Amino acid sequence: MTDETPQEESKKASGYHGGSVDSVISVEEVNRQATAMAEPISLEQLDALAGNKSHVSIKNLVAGYGQMEILHDLDLRVGKGQSLCLIGPNGAGKSTILHAIFGFNRIFSGSIEINTDGVTKNVTQMTPNQKLAEAGIAYILQDKSIFPNMTVEENLWMGGFLKNKPQEAKEAAEKVFDKYDRLANRRKHKAGVLSGGERRLLEISRALVMNPEILLVDEPSIGLEPRFIDMVFDILDDLQNTEGKTIIMVEQNAKKGLEFADIGYVLVSGQLAIAGTGDELLQNPKVGELFLGG
Repeated sequence: MTDETPQEESKKASGYHGGSVDSVISVEEVNRQATAMAEPISLEQLDALAGNKSHVSIKNLVAGYGQMEILHDLDLRVGKGQSLCLIGPNGAGKSTILHAIFGFNRIFSGSIEINTDGVTKNVTQMTPNQKLAEAGIAYILQDKSIFPNMTVEENLWMGGFLKNKPQEAKEAAEKVFDKYDRLANRRKHKAGVLSGGERRLLEISRALVMNPEILLVDEPSIGLEPRFIDMVFDILDDLQNTEGKTIIMVEQNAKKGLEFADIGYVLVSGQLAIAGTGDELLQNPKVGELFLGG
């Protein structure tokens, strides 16, 4: 579930999205408490978290849908080969950031830049296809984005739809099969019969066919059993630390996401409220009380 429209049902006060159930408060109260814990954040702090060498830079971004602004003068920095986890209440703008980076929504002002090997490219107004083919940005959708009536193999081929020749997509798919035996053993199976964890692996693998440098990952754990959640995060860890992918994710399980990520941002009402390393946010009592189960 994306987070653009705040929901009216009540949420758990202690451990929003996956914690204890000691008390229940409204979404409005969650937002009020999250706003109250906001801290001053400088660009120097964001740059330092990114190792003073940003791979992805968002500057003063105002973005949303139609005439509605969701993000307000947002800044973001993440270094090459780093991972950033975005957490926050519903309606905070977390998925809107991913959509803006990939070109799924309207950008009113500000910029999105990719720096690769010292060359900076402004990708703000590029289409999603251009961002995938020319800037190496891939979006891994939430659950249920596979084609269930196609085979695993055919799903992977679809990931290479921007390749110049179909054979190039097939060759890239073979590299994925070489990496993941679990998929290779099911290459001729209809994707609809895969387990939840296998489907998520297929969704991630399909994005890898274009060999992107930057992965935008939307709710990797949603709908999965705990054993599959661990498998998915192991895969993402390998992609970051073995293959050098830069990962920006939205994760409903804030504790799991921050344990994984190098950097954590707390978003509230389309603005950055807290930024730090993943470990710093895990140890922050304000974050812990509202998002991590106390």
